[in-house]
Amino acid sequence: MAESRKPILYSYFRSSCSWRVRIALALKNMDYEMITINLTKDGGQQFSEEFQALNPMKQVPALKIDGITIGQSLAIIEYLEETRPTPRLLPQDPKKRAHVRMISHLLASGIQPLQNLSVLKQVGQENQLTWAQRAISSGFNALEQILQGTAGKYCVGDEVSMADLCLAPQVANADRFKVDLTPYPTISRINKVTAGLEAFQVSHPCRQPDTPPELRA
Repeated sequence: MAESRKPILYSYFRSSCSWRVRIALALKNMDYEMITINLTKDGGQQFSEEFQALNPMKQVPALKIDGITIGQSLAIIEYLEETRPTPRLLPQDPKKRAHVRMISHLLASGIQPLQNLSVLKQVGQENQLTWAQRAISSGFNALEQILQGTAGKYCVGDEVSMADLCLAPQVANADRFKVDLTPYPTISRINKVTAGLEAFQVSHPCRQPDTPPELRA
């Protein structure tokens, strides 16, 4: 029966959207298989007919679970939350839950897509760095301000939430694009705390089955 099979995550080591889901699966202590999709090899394996049939958006992550296939990282995380609620990644309090969703969407819709591989290809090699830096800084300026009102130990209060799952990969992208994080002390502090958690470490891009040897840690 399909439902009893292990979930299958389609992932790419450096994909920040895949990383969000890998953290959720690790926090919820779920056993799953991974199929890696190389976004740069052979012109991008996400464009293969086989993968396109699985996710018409031709993006990772995709998760096969409980007899269905889900694309879009936040939809995957919310499904995991609804079907496997412990430990919880959305607070019980509706106002805090709204804050978590607001921050998650700010990162997942307001920053990450603007500096994604497909967009960077369009802006031309010589403009990529400044383009990505501008997109991230603009979003981080807003986020730092918001976090000053919502953060405890983590993005919203003192429990890890979906917002933290979105923040860590975006800070890693900021590092990759050489964004100066000095103006963002709250973002930096939260990122430091989550970097110490096992679920964030095992899911890290430098520790994936498809991580190239020179980037492994």
